[in-house]
Amino acid sequence: MSLKSLARHFWAPGALSVLLLTGCATAPRKLGVEVKNFDTSVRPQDDFYQYVNGTWLKTTQIPADKARYGTFVELLDKSEAALKAIIEETAANPNAKDGSEAQKIRDLYLSFMDTQRIDSLGVEPIRAELQRVAALKSTEELPELFAELYLAGVQTPMLVFVGQDARQTTRYIVYATQSGLGLPDRDYYSKQEPRFVEVRAAYQAYIEKLLTLGGQPDAAAAAQAIVALEAKLAEKSWDRARSRDREATYNLKTVAELDQLTPGFSWPRYLKALGAENTPGVVVRQPDYFQAMAAVLKETPLPVLQQYLTYKVLDENAELLGKPFEELHFDFRGRTLQGQQENRPRWKRGVAMVEAALGESVGKLYVERHFSPESKERMIQLVSNLREAFKQGIEQLDWMSPTTKAKAQEKLSKFGVKIGYPDKWRDYSKLQVVAGDIVGNMKRATAFEARRNFDKLGKPIDRTEWGMTPQTVNAYYSSSMNEIVFPAAILQPPFFDPAADDATNYGAIGGVIGHEFSHGFDDQGSRSDGDGNLRNWWTDEDKKAFEQRTAVLVEQYGAFKPIDAMAVNGKLTLGENIGDLSGLTVAYRAYKLSLDGKDAPVIDGFTGDQRFFFGWAQIWRTLFRDDFLRQMLLTDTHSPSPYRVNGVVRNMPEFHQAFGVKEGDGAWLPPEQRVKVW
Repeated sequence: MSLKSLARHFWAPGALSVLLLTGCATAPRKLGVEVKNFDTSVRPQDDFYQYVNGTWLKTTQIPADKARYGTFVELLDKSEAALKAIIEETAANPNAKDGSEAQKIRDLYLSFMDTQRIDSLGVEPIRAELQRVAALKSTEELPELFAELYLAGVQTPMLVFVGQDARQTTRYIVYATQSGLGLPDRDYYSKQEPRFVEVRAAYQAYIEKLLTLGGQPDAAAAAQAIVALEAKLAEKSWDRARSRDREATYNLKTVAELDQLTPGFSWPRYLKALGAENTPGVVVRQPDYFQAMAAVLKETPLPVLQQYLTYKVLDENAELLGKPFEELHFDFRGRTLQGQQENRPRWKRGVAMVEAALGESVGKLYVERHFSPESKERMIQLVSNLREAFKQGIEQLDWMSPTTKAKAQEKLSKFGVKIGYPDKWRDYSKLQVVAGDIVGNMKRATAFEARRNFDKLGKPIDRTEWGMTPQTVNAYYSSSMNEIVFPAAILQPPFFDPAADDATNYGAIGGVIGHEFSHGFDDQGSRSDGDGNLRNWWTDEDKKAFEQRTAVLVEQYGAFKPIDAMAVNGKLTLGENIGDLSGLTVAYRAYKLSLDGKDAPVIDGFTGDQRFFFGWAQIWRTLFRDDFLRQMLLTDTHSPSPYRVNGVVRNMPEFHQAFGVKEGDGAWLPPEQRVKVW
């Protein structure tokens, strides 16, 4: 996977201010809720998401270059605009010292913006990769070829990376996982609903056109063979719900054992070619897939393998080649798969390239301009407030034994927290960026990142490393590190408004922080201890009680059908659904603690509890294009936004009380069916 194609969206932006840290009720402030977006023709007791966001949903249009639009995307746009100013200012400096980060930012951005040069070069920048694939003489040579393509950012039937050993988190180890599909998910190759049949036909047509544009012979027959090959890989691939099972996907093997699993494909040679031979073993995430993959590679005629890999080279680089390649790539991957009407402006794509290759370089400049030390201190205090609320919540659980509670408290006490930006910035001195060479620059950036990853083998765990840049509107929990991370860019409205009421802010940013804490205790995070090691710290009875509760959530969310009778996958989205429900529950507890026993003021006729739930509901307002929504339901671990509101609040008795929800109302859920996990 290349840097430029890494996923960049996540669920949880937010923000904060000292007003949230007062610990008691204060004089009334502004509501902090956009009442103009309310749809009062809908009762909050029936459809809370529509009540809070309905007018906005009815009156807002998705921009032509987007597949979805909402508060989260609005924040992404703001972050992108800030980065544009930084990058274009840097690019305008002709005197940047050669080899400096400023020179690299400048030349990378300008090399992508130089469309005249890119158009004149055509397919020439990837000629070497195409010739390398054409020179393949037997499947015996695949390990070295796959390694070369991996370092160039080209997809092959498997993906390897270095991470902490989930069962021994004090060491790094190689992981191997399934890959190789050009459609978003394995189910795209088999689903018989009309739209998926249409997409498969469009995909084969795209491959044929791309091969033709790249000067390849017999493009129609090649496209048919490529789709058939991918369909075989898809058939052997694990579904996404199974692939998120951390125990099922932990299969530790020696390199020799893995080599025996894949007759005809040499893992010692492959790992050596990558520079990853110094691994204590390989964690194979889907062993039977790799066994089947080796058989597929062995039985596939060599010309078909060459056609497949040629297509992968062209597809991966199409956005970086001339206008015909770029337009063809967007027409399928943007318009057909996601429903976008127009490609994103070139400057936005240029900013994304710089972010992918030099993210922490521009991150330093972003932090200087947009993040203050005071904001970091305030966030530290807010996280501390939520930690205390989570601690109290564990003690109050009526379904968990004292033995397991003690282990849960131990894990919570060991949670690490990173806020804003890294203490140690990434060193890009070994990355060469050449003026006018966008394909070469991105290829070198991909290889640089791969080698940086493989170089971890045999070294101590770097606990200062970040998985996101400061300018990413995002947040995450790492189970192996047992830490939550909040980049600087999340600290902005509408997820926190410093002039707004505490209740609204607790419902928004508080729910976000609570969500990240809860990931340490969701169906997968709960399998690791306080040191990040994958091991069972539960009693059998408590584990059973936990699984009974989460099974109800799976069933609840599986009943939601957003489009074409396609349902939310309750198993795939379980971790995020636990995070939402438990996160908002913890945030509510923290809000009540902040009142210090006093009554919250009534603002604009709304109680504190009502404003709390408004804060949560309004951050999720989102519009989706139909094709994007279909893709999301198959691939995303997060539920669509309406269910991140309605699916959560109906499980909380505090919501029923705040809005007087009664039996017969749309949001009513009988008490015995409500789920409380943490």
